[in-house]
Amino acid sequence: MKAKKTKLALWICAIVVLLVASILVPSVQKTETIQVTMRDAVLHETNRISLFGIKDVNPALISAMVVSGILLVFAVIVRIFVIPRFKMVPGKFQMLLEQAVDLFDGMAKSNSPGRSGFLGAYIFTAGAYIFIGTLFELFGIQAITTEGSPITLPAPLSDVNAAIAMGCFSYLVILGGGIAYNGFKGVGSTLKEFSLPISMSFRLFGALLSGLLVTELVYYYVNLSFVLPVIVGVMFTLLHALIQAYVLTMLVALYFGEVSEKQEPKMKKVKAEAEN
Repeated sequence: MKAKKTKLALWICAIVVLLVASILVPSVQKTETIQVTMRDAVLHETNRISLFGIKDVNPALISAMVVSGILLVFAVIVRIFVIPRFKMVPGKFQMLLEQAVDLFDGMAKSNSPGRSGFLGAYIFTAGAYIFIGTLFELFGIQAITTEGSPITLPAPLSDVNAAIAMGCFSYLVILGGGIAYNGFKGVGSTLKEFSLPISMSFRLFGALLSGLLVTELVYYYVNLSFVLPVIVGVMFTLLHALIQAYVLTMLVALYFGEVSEKQEPKMKKVKAEAEN
């Protein structure tokens, strides 16, 4: 108990020392104003990256390509080398993987029983992409802009184009479920929710962008990149990764189950003859 209190006291002292140092150390001269920094975090007008010398693109596109490549390579490695060696008594990694699959599979079955195969696979993929893509900015991978200045690659979904693509594709999955199980009736049920792709897209974009802007603001005004910026950055990133992955997958599962539910034919009204 005494050793734990000593370690806790040392950690508190270290944090206080670093926080005081971040305040006392002279600030580095900024090359751009906070308005320009925040505006570029949203619109990416200045800090763009050359895509193999073909076209200048937003940094988020490079992030999306890297995250997609990492997930695809990881999936191939797990399928070839890990899954064939699964045991009846699971290890830590097998248990973690099974719990993740059970979470999304259970979400799909509870909202669309009997039609959960494809739905479970999709929401697992979408949830993994949102979660890993959001955590991607924590690694601080650097790239060089077309102007020669370094930039940290952001989360893929902090770009409105990526968020709109995710929202619209999820809506097409819901529409496909309605058509597959209810034909034209499913189309009508899905089209009634015409605002769904907009709400899903901007919910993703707004949440991830707010975390990015808060982190940019803290890094801009705090002199050293530790203590407060790290705490704020990690807290916002983890919170958004968990919440947004859960919210989008739950919405897709809920609406997919609603439009794919078999609709009972309406009973024809039988006119009873009046007898005198």
